[in-house]
Amino acid sequence: MDKPNTPGPAASSRLSTPLEGTPATAWDANAPITAPLCLHQTTVRPEWVDYNGHMSESCYLLVFGDSSDAFFRFIGIDESYRDQGGHSFYTVETHIHNIREISLGQPLRLSLQLLDVDAKRMHIFHAMHHATTGELLATCEQMLVHVQMAQGRSAPMPADLQQRLAAIHAAHAPLGRPPQAGASIGIRRKP
Repeated sequence: MDKPNTPGPAASSRLSTPLEGTPATAWDANAPITAPLCLHQTTVRPEWVDYNGHMSESCYLLVFGDSSDAFFRFIGIDESYRDQGGHSFYTVETHIHNIREISLGQPLRLSLQLLDVDAKRMHIFHAMHHATTGELLATCEQMLVHVQMAQGRSAPMPADLQQRLAAIHAAHAPLGRPPQAGASIGIRRKP
């Protein structure tokens, strides 16, 4: 076990995703694209439950991140994309809406909608549902930027990736904008 304040976690104790090491799916341009995409399911683990008896707020983001990782692999991005090309997606903004409490052992189904895309950015929207009842539990809206890692700055996506994302965006356009998307945070006061 690492000692507190020890720089750099040991490889066996660092944070990873359930899909780490799993190769990306081969893209089939003729395959139908579901709207929204449902690429990740999980169950609330004991280590995600806090002293209030429900999933801790940081673990919502962890699960949404795992859903993003499933999406990356769906569009052709895995470790080889990063290692061979030196590119990745970095999250630059996240907004989470916690709608219902989630308890230990509850099954979760995640969906993802691509709200917008350009040559360097993706605007995605996750929804977390109870996998049995279908009840909406939480949402997460994110802006991601494609980066050239060595330079530490944004870079255009390769043309084939842009084409894949354009196809997904077109398939998701009829869904419309979720009500939580673009919401601002603040204390609402009566005039």
